[in-house]
Amino acid sequence: MRIDIITVLPELLKSPFEASILKRAIEKGLVSVHFHNLRDYTSTNYKQVDDYQFGGGAGMVMMIEPIDRCISALKKERDYEEVIYMTPDGKTLDQKVANELSLKENFIILCGHYKGVDQRVRDHFITREISIGDYVLSGGELAAAIVCDAVIRLIPGVLNNETSALTDSFQDDLLAPPIYTRPADYKGWTVPEILLSGDSGKIELWRESQSIAHTKNRRPDLWEKSEDA
Repeated sequence: MRIDIITVLPELLKSPFEASILKRAIEKGLVSVHFHNLRDYTSTNYKQVDDYQFGGGAGMVMMIEPIDRCISALKKERDYEEVIYMTPDGKTLDQKVANELSLKENFIILCGHYKGVDQRVRDHFITREISIGDYVLSGGELAAAIVCDAVIRLIPGVLNNETSALTDSFQDDLLAPPIYTRPADYKGWTVPEILLSGDSGKIELWRESQSIAHTKNRRPDLWEKSEDA
């Protein structure tokens, strides 16, 4: 998988990819992540990437020309299955979206900034718009890092235990069940006996029942969705 991220602040984005699971995935050659500074694609001496909006109004808007130049240059080198724009009014990131993107070979992420991008960028270049929640950030960089983390961990070979990602919350529209580790008794707080039984069949049934109860209690909206599926 190759991910190209277009941003005006590449230095803000790099650190998450220099540690932990993302770093290991890159070192294993399972994914490559490339940062493209939008200011390198401007035609002005001042490296301008934003301008006032037509019709007046507060806030600057990212210009279409440098974005077009950057995306066009990337597309000359390879095919991309998605050109994603991080925006608060996009489709909210969920596990289904992460699963879909984990199957892609190459995609671009455009990080918004200021008031947003010229609408013509969205009309003519963007194939998918993603939000990480109903709030506004200073830019799309941190949101892009979250998308990358959610997607890259699903690539086979990234996690040490290949089945780990398949049992995460939201994979089946259910929250994960309670989990425990040693010691089995800590200050009188004990682990459920079923988990110590060694009976894998009963343990799986227990976990399923706990997932259902946990989801009904904390996310009834997810439970209704799973029932309708």
